[in-house]
Amino acid sequence: MTTRSAAWHTATVVASRAETATARRIELDVPTWPGNEAGSHLDVRLTAPDGYQASRSYSIASAGPGTRIVLAVDEVPDGEVSPFLVHDLRDGDRIEVHGPLGAFFVWRPSDDPAPVQLIAGGSGIVPLFAMASAHAASADETPFRLLYSVRSPDDVFFADELATLIDDRFVLDLVYTRRAPADAERAPGRLTSDSLRAAVVPAEQQPRVFVCGPTPFVEAVAGWLLEAGHSSARIRTERFGGS
Repeated sequence: MTTRSAAWHTATVVASRAETATARRIELDVPTWPGNEAGSHLDVRLTAPDGYQASRSYSIASAGPGTRIVLAVDEVPDGEVSPFLVHDLRDGDRIEVHGPLGAFFVWRPSDDPAPVQLIAGGSGIVPLFAMASAHAASADETPFRLLYSVRSPDDVFFADELATLIDDRFVLDLVYTRRAPADAERAPGRLTSDSLRAAVVPAEQQPRVFVCGPTPFVEAVAGWLLEAGHSSARIRTERFGGS
């Protein structure tokens, strides 16, 4: 594994666009960025004209050795950082980022032949999308499966990209909690212990599991996985609150 030391960097916004009604995809150029693993995160620091600073952590939607970073930020209306990133950041603006951060919640090719199960709630898809994309670009033949719980089709992050990843190595299961498309196989509703068990790689196959989303979602999913017989040593979680 290549060691990448975290540091502060100056990032320039080179592109941005709406990801959903409440989220924005932001591409940054960071000439001094050392690259990052799939699942890493960084800190964004904003400085007001009066010198006040606010810093928040965000998962990185991209991975690899390049100096371009992709973020997908969902607005927290009363947050200090996300409203600015979603509504006020413009192409050409510069911000400070600190990273890459995180060595536990990352995916990298390995000799472990067990399948990988990704489970995302809402914007928790961001680091898992980086993992799925990195896996697709690699020669790793490990089967991947992604269970993505989201409110409606309009709230799906990376919808087009996820669709193109589907193949013999990658299965996508979408669960809509509030509104489902007409052709959906499942009526809208929140995940339950039973529906989760039916939609993930069985515990008997000893999958590596990555779970990311809001804290209540992650805690519920992790508990259901343990009840279904999954080993705690094979489950990695990342959770978030307001930002």
